[in-house]
Amino acid sequence: MNATIYRHEFRARLKSVIIWSLSLATLILFFLSMFPLFSDQAAMMNEFLARYPAQLRAAFGFDKMDLSTVLGFYSFTLVFVELCLAIQAGNYGFGLVSIDENELTADFLLSKPVSRTQVLTSKLLAAFTSLLITDLVVWVSTILGFLLFRSGHDYDPSTLVLLLLSLVIFQLVFMSIGLVISLLVRRIRSVTPYGLGLAFGAYVINGFSGVFGDVKLELITPFKHLDPTFIVLHASYDAPLVLLDVVVILVAIGVSYWLYTRRDIPAVS
Repeated sequence: MNATIYRHEFRARLKSVIIWSLSLATLILFFLSMFPLFSDQAAMMNEFLARYPAQLRAAFGFDKMDLSTVLGFYSFTLVFVELCLAIQAGNYGFGLVSIDENELTADFLLSKPVSRTQVLTSKLLAAFTSLLITDLVVWVSTILGFLLFRSGHDYDPSTLVLLLLSLVIFQLVFMSIGLVISLLVRRIRSVTPYGLGLAFGAYVINGFSGVFGDVKLELITPFKHLDPTFIVLHASYDAPLVLLDVVVILVAIGVSYWLYTRRDIPAVS
């Protein structure tokens, strides 16, 4: 790792990290502030959801979700938080290498006495640090929201820890996939469409997987691998799918190193 590159990459994302972190903290606290109202009318709410078509409830996980419990309500909130985290991680992954190439600064960077492996390692660690800061803010906001708005409802702290830790793996999947795709594509002019496409594409596939339960669509979407509703119901991860996530992360990062060390870097003409 090169400390100078690491600091530069981290500072370049600092504003983005602050915006994402504050936005997600606000979203979490807003949703959890509504839990006392929902818990007081739990029977009415569950009856209301039961009126929706079974396919629609399955698509959003409402068929297994109990909004009368604080963890059940939080699992509903976490679906939207995960979508935001997927966009953030995807953007960082797609922009890890492509931004330097678009700004034609990559050749200047590689002219320094550092190897390509050191460059990519520094960039990856800076991006991971940025994502981890966002995750820490999400964890703190969640714990604060539970302390303020759980309205005396009991919950299993270990299940909450599992939910919060799952976000780290979840973001690493999207970042690593974004990185390897950016190295396979000749040139990415803007990371935002790619990040949005990856996140919403995985989210839509997760919805279809809920509707067509016998179709193994969950094998290709992290939203299903780390489904908050499953974690709350079973107080554990779906081990085979989480293991698949770990394999995807390791393979994607390994392939990224291989591609980056052999990539033709555009130079200033």
